[in-house]
Amino acid sequence: QVQLVESGGGLVRAGGSLTLSCVASGDAFRWSLVGWFRQAPGKEREFVAAGGVSTAITYYADSVKGRFTLTKDSAKNTVHLEMSNLKPEDTAVYYCATARGYSYTRNAADFSSWGQGTQVTISS
Repeated sequence: QVQLVESGGGLVRAGGSLTLSCVASGDAFRWSLVGWFRQAPGKEREFVAAGGVSTAITYYADSVKGRFTLTKDSAKNTVHLEMSNLKPEDTAVYYCATARGYSYTRNAADFSSWGQGTQVTISS
């Protein structure tokens, strides 16, 4: 089981930027699909971005495409979610997660390891 720890959340104004980090333990991480999900109060957890840790494959939810960038450093077992032009609707708890045996999925149920989450709040 991969252990994941997120960091980098905070409070920023609309239009600002923030970078989230996810550090993983275990060698299995580099062979995993890593994803970011978010959950706002009263809403279901939704897919944000994902990609193979050791591949060039990266894909995004339409709501964040062009504003968020997923970067991966397999040598450091770390991924980052670079977020720019943030909007109040981006406010949520953001989770890092990994899935084994998948090269592409947006389904949270396919991800077996999850971090504790980090709060992102965007003020208008």
